[in-house]
Amino acid sequence: MRLSQVSFRYRRRDHFVIQDADARLAPGDVIELTGVNGAGKSTLLRLLAGLARPTTGTITDRPGIVGYAPDRFPTGQPFTVSAYLRHMSRVRGGARWEPWAERLNMGHLLALRLGELSKGSAHKVGLAQALMAEPGLLILDEPFAGLDTDTREALPSIATEVAARGGIVIAGDHQGGLRALPGMRHWSVVDGRLKESTAAVAHDKAAVIGPRDGAAGRPDVTVAVTMPADEVQRFLVRMRDEGYQAREIEETR
Repeated sequence: MRLSQVSFRYRRRDHFVIQDADARLAPGDVIELTGVNGAGKSTLLRLLAGLARPTTGTITDRPGIVGYAPDRFPTGQPFTVSAYLRHMSRVRGGARWEPWAERLNMGHLLALRLGELSKGSAHKVGLAQALMAEPGLLILDEPFAGLDTDTREALPSIATEVAARGGIVIAGDHQGGLRALPGMRHWSVVDGRLKESTAAVAHDKAAVIGPRDGAAGRPDVTVAVTMPADEVQRFLVRMRDEGYQAREIEETR
């Protein structure tokens, strides 16, 4: 999947909410998207999901099946939970929702009308409809907000399973609920611009690089470099080969 110079504004004379976003996404990617309120995270997620079209630029090679769980599930619909999920199953070509209702512990919610749900319970319904058709692209907007502990703990495993079968997972998440996943990418939206960084991902490894051996007489400086965990050993070997004192430390953020 490819974003090429993607910009978006709501009306012709408005400022651009997203500006010149460029990115490549590969099968198996799990991406955390952060940014301050109003930065454009939810807008970018809707663009990625295909629910909004870029004002300029293109998004290509989007997987054929997209699952989208919004920050606020629209509960003003004339359905019970089970009726809504059956309806979405028909829309999704007969996708099975029952395993997700069980996994997300929704049995006690099925007879309730959507308008009777708490935010956390409504969010479970949004997750179930997003997951039922085995999406190749799963978009989650603040997926941990309002969820019970069991469901919060299940979400990282669910994201891992989607990625393991070649899906792409993108979560707009202030709470960092997926940060423990190995190899996770971190995106942020700053002033409408999409940036990528590995340094903000918790549970990455950090390498501390000290002065070269035999550098007597020069000021010592120690530098900490944060990177994906699977790259640390190669980096340390290279630094030691060049004569630096190098060791691995664990991030504690």
